[in-house]
Amino acid sequence: MELYLISAGVSGLTFITAHYLLKSLVERRAAEKKRLTEVVGSGHPRPIRELELSAPLFQRFFKPILKSVAGIIVRFIPAFGEEAMAQKLVEAGRPYGFSPREFMAVKCLLAGFSGFALYTASGLLVLPLVQHVAVTAAGALMGWLLPDMLVSSIIRNRKEQVERELPDVLDLITVCVEAGLGFEGAMMKVVEKSGGILAGELSRVLTEVRMGKPRREALREMADRLAVDDLSCFVGSVIMAEQLGISMGNVLRLQSREIREKRRQRVEETAMKAPVKMLVPIVAFIFPALFVILLGPAAIQIMRVFGR
Repeated sequence: MELYLISAGVSGLTFITAHYLLKSLVERRAAEKKRLTEVVGSGHPRPIRELELSAPLFQRFFKPILKSVAGIIVRFIPAFGEEAMAQKLVEAGRPYGFSPREFMAVKCLLAGFSGFALYTASGLLVLPLVQHVAVTAAGALMGWLLPDMLVSSIIRNRKEQVERELPDVLDLITVCVEAGLGFEGAMMKVVEKSGGILAGELSRVLTEVRMGKPRREALREMADRLAVDDLSCFVGSVIMAEQLGISMGNVLRLQSREIREKRRQRVEETAMKAPVKMLVPIVAFIFPALFVILLGPAAIQIMRVFGR
């Protein structure tokens, strides 16, 4: 009986060991295959139809129509201010891949649509001629200015996000450089370990450097695209350190300290503005209710006394 138990135990232990060894081997092969597919790519390319259907609806349907309409409109749009508009779109991250002329075409379309919509609405309301014209002009002006307002909002949000991300990114780059990595290797670690706008721009810088563009030029173009003062100061310091042969670790540590100090000052400035901003809702909403509660009974009593 004991011999049977020992044989069963040995057999069970052998089975469990073989199972786990086979499982670990299969998982390792699967991980290697997945990693090879990520690096090299699968041997079976996706069909063009599948790639087209995987694109967003705006990219597949609305963008071709918009391009066709823009191609007609841009013939009549002058090139005045095209460089400034191009810089503005670059700072906004090229939303929907619009070119300056296409963006102007969108503004014209929205102005015409808004003006026509309010023209129709004012016609249904039977307004006088002067008001009719004023409402139509206001609608066209609103449609013309709305894209600019949206782009300005996107630019402001992007700059605020870059300012929030910059101190942490600089700390990570500083730690990597002091640990022995080169500056490009430190940027690669930032791209791998973090996400966001700044990490995407650093990834673009690394791609441009691999394609042969000088690093200082790629960094300078990144600073011009984002147009953030702290980032421009950091890029200028890095380029200066590279030209003069100054220790990169000391420069990065100093820049990180200064940028964190600037962020602390901005937070303190925002906190000091809070009481002034809170004054408007307090005066508009809280004080009237408070006056009603405090003076209401007295006013009622005075009315009763003088009403007799």
